[in-house]
Amino acid sequence: MAASLRRGLEAEGYTVAVADNGEDGLFQAQQGDFDIVLLDIMLPRRNGYLVVTDLRTSGSTVPVLMLTAKDGEWDQAEALDSGADDYLAKPFSYPVLLARMRALIRRSAGIADPLLTVGDLRIDPSAKRCWRAGVEIELTAREFAVLEYLAVQSGRVVSKIELVEHVWDQAREPDTNVVEVYIGYLRRKIDTPFEVALLQTVRGAGYRLSAPVPAPK
Repeated sequence: MAASLRRGLEAEGYTVAVADNGEDGLFQAQQGDFDIVLLDIMLPRRNGYLVVTDLRTSGSTVPVLMLTAKDGEWDQAEALDSGADDYLAKPFSYPVLLARMRALIRRSAGIADPLLTVGDLRIDPSAKRCWRAGVEIELTAREFAVLEYLAVQSGRVVSKIELVEHVWDQAREPDTNVVEVYIGYLRRKIDTPFEVALLQTVRGAGYRLSAPVPAPK
């Protein structure tokens, strides 16, 4: 199941790290900068309840979605009381899994609306579509992943390293220069045809996607 989920999530544009036991999973979750953790309960060496408890004790606030064959009410209650944010019993619907992941990631970023909005730019993460001033913009899967992450972090400067960690598989594409290439692609599509630029370069720091601030009257 882990291998299947990895293939599916990577096809959706996610960068995925997999651990096959609870101790390795806890270590990765504590050391890495993840947007979400998918956690099974029945894991060798440390079960999911202990993993999420230790994760919360260490101060981590990363969203945790439990995936498990144990679907009793007490199992669900224990998972949530241990610190999990949501619970999905096997067998589960893959589209429902993706929707719950998106909801948890949005919630952790303080975003309630299923559409991401920055100025007149609207992004639909579930449909992988975006519009600027009502005009739909065609993006590749990688371009969309970069834009979506910048939109979730709207208003904040995102470094090249952070983009690589969240959008690329570092084992295959560790070069941060690739970020500049994709930022250029995005600029030509979401900014150049329009009057106002939303994607800004902050010298020595990274990139920021934000709506323009109105001039004082």
